[in-house]
Amino acid sequence: MSSAIVDPPVPEPPEYSVAASTSLQERRPNTLKHGDTFAVFDHNGDAYCGSGSPEGVFHRDTRHLSHLAVTINGTRPLLLSSTLRDDNATLTCDLTNPDFLDESGAVALAHDSIHLRRSRFLWNGTCYERILVRNFHERPQQIEIRLAFAADFADLFEVRGKQRKLRGQMHPPTTKRGEVHLSYTGLDGQKRTTRLGFDPPPSHLSAAEAVYEIGLTPGQSRTLFLEINCQREPAITIGHRSFFFALRDARRALRSSSGRAASIVSSNEVFNEVVRRSISDLYMLITDTNEGPYPYAGIPWFSTVFGRDAIIAAIETLWLDPEIARGVLAHLAANQATDFDPLSDAEPGKILHEVRFGEMAELREVPFRRYYGSVDSTPLFVMLAGQYLQRTGDIATIRTIWPNIEAALKWIDDHGDRDGDGFVEYGRRTEEGLINQGWKDSHDSVFHADGTLARGPIAIVEVQAYVYGAWEAASRMLRVLGQEDRAIEFTRRADDLRHRFDSVFFDAELGTYVLALDGDKQPCRVRSSNAGHALLTGLAIPERAEVVAKTLMSGASFSGWGIRTVPVTERRFNPMSYHNGSVWPHDNALIALGLARYGYRQQAARIFEGLFAASTYIELRRLPELFCGFPRQRAQGPTFYPVACSPQAWAAAAPLSLIQSCLGIEFYTKQMQITFDTPYLPDFIEELEIGNLQIGSGSVDVAANRSGTRVVIDVIERRGHVRVVTLI
Repeated sequence: MSSAIVDPPVPEPPEYSVAASTSLQERRPNTLKHGDTFAVFDHNGDAYCGSGSPEGVFHRDTRHLSHLAVTINGTRPLLLSSTLRDDNATLTCDLTNPDFLDESGAVALAHDSIHLRRSRFLWNGTCYERILVRNFHERPQQIEIRLAFAADFADLFEVRGKQRKLRGQMHPPTTKRGEVHLSYTGLDGQKRTTRLGFDPPPSHLSAAEAVYEIGLTPGQSRTLFLEINCQREPAITIGHRSFFFALRDARRALRSSSGRAASIVSSNEVFNEVVRRSISDLYMLITDTNEGPYPYAGIPWFSTVFGRDAIIAAIETLWLDPEIARGVLAHLAANQATDFDPLSDAEPGKILHEVRFGEMAELREVPFRRYYGSVDSTPLFVMLAGQYLQRTGDIATIRTIWPNIEAALKWIDDHGDRDGDGFVEYGRRTEEGLINQGWKDSHDSVFHADGTLARGPIAIVEVQAYVYGAWEAASRMLRVLGQEDRAIEFTRRADDLRHRFDSVFFDAELGTYVLALDGDKQPCRVRSSNAGHALLTGLAIPERAEVVAKTLMSGASFSGWGIRTVPVTERRFNPMSYHNGSVWPHDNALIALGLARYGYRQQAARIFEGLFAASTYIELRRLPELFCGFPRQRAQGPTFYPVACSPQAWAAAAPLSLIQSCLGIEFYTKQMQITFDTPYLPDFIEELEIGNLQIGSGSVDVAANRSGTRVVIDVIERRGHVRVVTLI
């Protein structure tokens, strides 16, 4: 080992948490993303970078535009509407003028006389905008449209609330006809530039604003184009040609990527809206890496590569679009740790946790330039590889990444089990690393029954389930690779872990598995949602499944919207906390997969109904990263968490995963067979059709229809030699 585990007796406050000085729920921002660029705007389409505001245009973890505001005759327009296209391709904001008064106080121009339509999208590092200005008054009007702008080049961690003692150098802005260049050289030596291009050239242009003096006859309109380019080569064409060519390419790319997914249509139109938004959000968050499609975690705080998040999103969508899993596996394999680095918690074979490209990461003011501080990404990587092979039969991809799978398995043995007790633990190597390194990575998420925070190294319950899943997956892959002896050995190891886990982690008095073992091997006797992940991989012995399911679905744990991270019975329960009483859609989706695995489809359907009901109260039907764990009340929606990311990839994928859980969809590629094992539909769906469900070289369209207490699966169309089997 290169250094000792650092574990302070009393964990410090979360150094890298998101400051909650401003509620995203209050702002309800509009978000766009393409590749390594994302943008956050208010409902007028403006961006204001006040304290705690995430608004602006961001590229590779730097805010390239921090302020953008449009005024008409010196006044902010009135909002008419603000909408995202169903496919997230464009944001459209409709605005109008307020009453304009003359010097005597009389109305010189009545409100709703001038219409502004702002259409905006992202493509290849550039934010494109078209502003259509039209005069609906019966007399000619002289209008001033002013666009104010600024770039602070703040690192994303500064925007999140981290203070810096020193910053780099802002350069004087440069202007030329129709263009402004804003630039900054960071302490890392990198120069970051924002280029703003205007077409037609404004009447007046300075380093901080563009002013258009526009005369409009009755019914006449004018169109203005704006490009905000984040340090990329200027487009060959500027203005309307550039806008429409980029818009065409952006929409084509979205259609092409989302077109891989199976289609889903139900008898419930509101649920259809949920599905459309889930798929649109998922594919907007996907970035095309050199190795394939990769879902970035979420906007605004986590729009980058995260290992755990992407693996879980890939697991949730594997039945729908296995190409996502292939891209995730290939990219994580290409970025696997090969050496020790204490600051980044890297060890040979370990799978990535997070990548950042901003100035603070480059300077190691934060440890996330290429950070490996998650204990679960590595076994989850092996798990996903095994599931991908079972889903697709793509042995060529598995052979390509097999050295990485071997390295990951070796990490579990050599570095995951730090004290040789047969369980995988975590503990940061320096004080800069994350204190907790499971998916609940806030500083206070692992504790004892009396509320005392656990000291490390910590063996968290769900990680043991992932290790079991990894060994089972390794066994299946080795059999396909013709290594039967090693396959038998991994099966034996998985069976041994299953029995040791049950004897150490199961607590009959709690009615579930304990949250964790601390550094002294004392159990954290806390009920938690984490225990549900033991059902996910099959680690739980069958005789425990019923009581664990009952505990998870009890009134103390199940809020009505979903299963809380910890139930109301626990000392640190707080429904407004990040991890100690909140409801996370992805957590619930994984638990539902586990419940279904043990035959509890009705309980999985209850989770499905809760999350669906929550979505009906949420703008755009978009499930956020998490919401508060207050109990569900009649005729009231869920309570939102102030700084939750929305959209978030693994939350967007949750409703899609829940369809698989309820219908019991399984794939057997060797037999070209799709099985529906004891299918069940939640009460809010009578009929559900899945189109283009692919297996091997074939595909089917199927319909699930409720018939009394049963669900009947009918094949609508079959392409290729695909068998569809329903198990009752």
